[in-house]
Amino acid sequence: MKARYALTLVLALVLSIAAVPASAAQTPAERAREIATALAKDPLYVDPAYASGLPEKLRADVRTKAKALPYPVYTIVLPLTPSDVFEGKESNVLTLVMDALRKPGLYVVVDGGQRFPWTEAKDVPQLSYELVRNARDHALKDTGYDAGPTETIARMYELLAGPALPPVERPQNPARRPGDVVKSDGFSVVTVVVAALAILVLLGLIIGLRRRGNGSGNRKAFTIPPHVAATVAAERRRRLTKETTAELTQLGSDLAALPTVAGEGLRHQQLALDAHDAAGRVLDASRDLVDVVGAMVLLDKGRREYNIARALAAGRKPEVLQPLCAFNPLHGRASGQPTRVESDGNTVTLPLCAQCRKALKHKSAPASLPGDDGPYWHGDDLWARTFFGALGDDLPAAVSRGEYRS
Repeated sequence: MKARYALTLVLALVLSIAAVPASAAQTPAERAREIATALAKDPLYVDPAYASGLPEKLRADVRTKAKALPYPVYTIVLPLTPSDVFEGKESNVLTLVMDALRKPGLYVVVDGGQRFPWTEAKDVPQLSYELVRNARDHALKDTGYDAGPTETIARMYELLAGPALPPVERPQNPARRPGDVVKSDGFSVVTVVVAALAILVLLGLIIGLRRRGNGSGNRKAFTIPPHVAATVAAERRRRLTKETTAELTQLGSDLAALPTVAGEGLRHQQLALDAHDAAGRVLDASRDLVDVVGAMVLLDKGRREYNIARALAAGRKPEVLQPLCAFNPLHGRASGQPTRVESDGNTVTLPLCAQCRKALKHKSAPASLPGDDGPYWHGDDLWARTFFGALGDDLPAAVSRGEYRS
């Protein structure tokens, strides 16, 4: 029965690949958003490649056992190969889909041709890595080697709903699983890697000495591979989104608890409310890191206005804080007076951090927040036109007028 089911999956995948024409290539983020959109409607996403190979009975079992858990569960079953947009890595799927969906819960992804679920919990305090891994190990043991992916996942959910189980006893020579360190004849993979690194270092020293004797030669600058940079950027955005979302909630609570103010204090309270509202709109519709930073800048403005309103309500002189650095708000607050920046006959006055001011003083490019094509201000969106609100009209008002997407 299980062998027949596995054969059906393989045939379904082969036929679907043959039947689907080559389409415009998607970016990893676009593919992740597509999956996230589907998960928002149905927490079990099955790639079309497996549509005819996974009976509804098996899908229903996964849905039923996932719903029995006291937290949201998002299950993803799709084919993974080194040539796909996720480079065949479950970790890439998890990171990007979690970033796109932005909802708490247990995220599970499995290659439809395998049976090893990969998991990550987002904002689920009762779930630990050890607890989920132990349930997975027991599920793999209970369902057997010829089980399909949904059978293993359903069993894992069933075990997570019950009492915690003792760790699975591993044999002296366990079968290899994802993430395990393999040992052979007393030598571990770590030993081999260390030895290989030592050899590479020695070769590097020899080559370096030869080049030093023959002149500088043609040296290539170190560059981070694009796929690594994409993963790092996705994780950076995920963390910043989480932090910004937390500040959005906190500022909303603080504004709701603000004592009654009047006059100038009321004006600053309204400015804080406008900035908070604009930040929420931007965060909900954010497409990339620059958008999330835009929401962060709006929240920072809202927080500064809130502090002024609170001080005036208490009869205190408000503290005036500098805005964030216009070249890269992630650098922190500006320092000193606004800086005149001249380029190609144009002059703008911007709040800049000490790091960016120093770079300009030495005639070098500041470490700008990156956009789609170089520094973010090379774009034509609201952030680029205003340097995150440092120029022009009031930033929250511009967002409210709909200029955020223009």
